[in-house]
Amino acid sequence: MSYFAHPTAVIDEPCEIGEGTKIWHFSHIMSHCKIGKNCNLGQNVVVSPKVILGNNVRVQNNVSIYEGVVCEDDVFLGPSMVLTNVINPRSAVSRKAEFKTTLIKKGASIGANATIVCGNTIGEYAFIGAGAVVTKEVLPYALIIGNPGRHTGWMSEFGQKLKFNAAGEADCSESGERYVLKDNKVSKLTS
Repeated sequence: MSYFAHPTAVIDEPCEIGEGTKIWHFSHIMSHCKIGKNCNLGQNVVVSPKVILGNNVRVQNNVSIYEGVVCEDDVFLGPSMVLTNVINPRSAVSRKAEFKTTLIKKGASIGANATIVCGNTIGEYAFIGAGAVVTKEVLPYALIIGNPGRHTGWMSEFGQKLKFNAAGEADCSESGERYVLKDNKVSKLTS
């Protein structure tokens, strides 16, 4: 076995789990999911069938990842955050054929107790604040806070708030990387 699973974790076969991944106490990995390399799944995490997690995904305690969710590489899912997969759930009505896809793009972070309503895409390196409720698409590098979630700024790939000057340029205070804001889209300048 090229990954670590705590003795209390339940792993249903078949599923794919990448090398170097760690699965902690009381977590349940269901069949037909795919978990990349070097992921860390905290205590009491549920990964439902057909979920895809890229490499280096961090899932904190008490998170359930339902069918229809795809997380690209380097995604962070904060403690007790919520993902849904049906828009209008009812106990007495089966809607398994209506699962919506939620795509969380590379490098995005979702804070503790945030809720992501299904059927939306969270853009690359977006930052969803703790407790935010996301009900629509999120642009790459966007900072979203509140309920309902509001776009209030932009974040660097290092998770630092970007302050754009009049020319639409900003430097990350941690990495020094330069970003440009044009037509309400942020991109990182390459050297």
